[in-house]
Amino acid sequence: MSRKRVGLSPRHQKILRFLEEFISEKGYPPSIREICDHTQISSTSLVNYYLNQLEEMGFIERGSNVSRGINLLKSLTGNFSHSLKDAANSLNDLISIPLVGNIVAGEPMPVPNSDFSYYDPDSGIEIARTLLPKLDAADQLYALRVHGDSMIDAMVNDGDIVVMKKVNQARNGEMVAIWLNDKEETTLKYFYLEHGKVRLQPANPTMKPIIIDNPKTVEVQGKVVLVIRQVSQK
Repeated sequence: MSRKRVGLSPRHQKILRFLEEFISEKGYPPSIREICDHTQISSTSLVNYYLNQLEEMGFIERGSNVSRGINLLKSLTGNFSHSLKDAANSLNDLISIPLVGNIVAGEPMPVPNSDFSYYDPDSGIEIARTLLPKLDAADQLYALRVHGDSMIDAMVNDGDIVVMKKVNQARNGEMVAIWLNDKEETTLKYFYLEHGKVRLQPANPTMKPIIIDNPKTVEVQGKVVLVIRQVSQK
């Protein structure tokens, strides 16, 4: 059980200040990991400890089992300017997508089967629903981090994240994640079925297409619905 305190410690104040700044800028609360990173508190458990105390003192309200479920009730200087309704609306507009592994935008590269099944909930990404195309309730989304530069002319660079809609078939010209089951290799390319063969076309004029003689060895894992560009740190 959290120990009640009289007044706010410097760490309480640092967390509250970050919550207010983050929500004012983004319109939704930060994740526990983001609080760790920006307040230089090394442990997520310790952040939870301080958040529980802030909830006891009436500064925040926490939603159980809700991603980013922190409502700021009052700031260091008084009542917070954003209403709880506004915070709830911002949360409802977010969709959480699992980041399940890597995909090669280059020559197909051997990847363990677990690369497509691994899911660490803390590794997911959250984006606004308005950025995605219209989806059906049954549609499944996942994200992959891109390695390689074969799709640079499609504005997909090394290190970017592609959001995929899980499908097992593709139309000609769609950008898809492909699993080559005879080689246990994966790649990200434009898909074309032509004359009984599959052409996997890069979007890089310096690279040649990959021609697959036996379409049965090509498994479509998903098609790209959104590209999230990563800003260079150089």
